Amino acid sequence: MTKADIIFKANIRKILDEGVWSEQARPKYKDGTTANSKYITGSFAEYDLSKGEFPITTLRPIAIKSAIKELLWIYQDQSNSLDVLEDKYGVHYWNEWEVGNTRTIGERYGAVVKKHDIIGKILKQLEANPWNRRNVISLWDYEAFDETEGLLPCAFQTMFDVRRVDGDIYLDATLTQRSNDMLVAHHINAMQYVALQMMIAKHFGWKVGKFFYFINNLHIYDNQFEQAEELLRREATDCLPRLVLNVPDGTNFFDIRAEDFELVDYDPVKPQLKFDLAI
Repeated sequence: MTKADIIFKANIRKILDEGVWSEQARPKYKDGTTANSKYITGSFAEYDLSKGEFPITTLRPIAIKSAIKELLWIYQDQSNSLDVLEDKYGVHYWNEWEVGNTRTIGERYGAVVKKHDIIGKILKQLEANPWNRRNVISLWDYEAFDETEGLLPCAFQTMFDVRRVDGDIYLDATLTQRSNDMLVAHHINAMQYVALQMMIAKHFGWKVGKFFYFINNLHIYDNQFEQAEELLRREATDCLPRLVLNVPDGTNFFDIRAEDFELVDYDPVKPQLKFDLAI
């Protein structure tokens, strides 16, 4: 059982045993009923990627390639266009959050990245002084929120720091998430931002270090309790999954592609579980 599996089971158990019920919940299921949830606040986990600790469970399959494609859409294309996401990457699930008939998700995610040239600024200041303490990505933009409707960003803040250890420079990352669906999105979001961390590290020829993951509201929806119990019953496989970025050190951030990533030694428990999406 991996560190991620241990943390996953502990969080599920804690939410089921100690969680409280949401009130005035915003999300709905596809049939229009309110998607209530049980939740805990203030969840934190630490993974040392340099030691092979990756935040992905083996208790059910996690779709990494589509998650990485979504990440590229946000931080490389810097787009909010659903047409770009579908035509370039073949990813369709964001259609549920289309704003009106605009074929966009509103002024959110990639639109905010582009508006503030966030990646350009992060790369520039890391190059100028890797030890600066101002490498912050924030997608929380009240001005953008006032401009259009749209889903407010869940994984909204990322911070980066470097450490020199025995002559090697390691890039650490901290992801802060306001809200997270423990059973569906938890490991997808975590691995997306590990991929982002790896892309920035490769850009500079550094090693990946630690990944810190803080979630303010960690929840399980009220139609997922059966799946939660099934996950608690499952025994993890013996695999030790790790994400590898197969490009040379110094590869430009914007030249990295989804196919450059490889999930090695990943043999998750099957069958996959079915979850109804809360929108």
